[in-house]
Amino acid sequence: QGWLLESGGGSVHPGDSLRLSCGASGRNFPTYALGWFRQAPGKEYEFVASISWNGATIDYADSVKGRFTLSRDNDKSTVFLQMNSLKPEDTAVYYCAARAYSSSYYSHEYAIWGQGTQVTVSS
Repeated sequence: QGWLLESGGGSVHPGDSLRLSCGASGRNFPTYALGWFRQAPGKEYEFVASISWNGATIDYADSVKGRFTLSRDNDKSTVFLQMNSLKPEDTAVYYCAARAYSSSYYSHEYAIWGQGTQVTVSS
């Protein structure tokens, strides 16, 4: 559909930072919860972080807690995933996904997906 568009991926060294953005078109953005998932080669989708429609609930996977920060700007219809202290195991394609109102840890509960952005962390 092209409703979500991720950007900000790239190749970095361990310990570096990246900020991923997920922009949405359409006026319903404030009513959607957004989630970030990642998929490494040969692996299943992995939950990274999610934020509810109003930003009141933000959840993180244990593997990124304390290193990643998720936020949203409804005026700009954008969510931001600030990733600090990146590790090689963070290497994956990162996907932004949307569902109505409440966030979820489960990828199958998200109806709208972006095309993904590659993050590579290596020395």
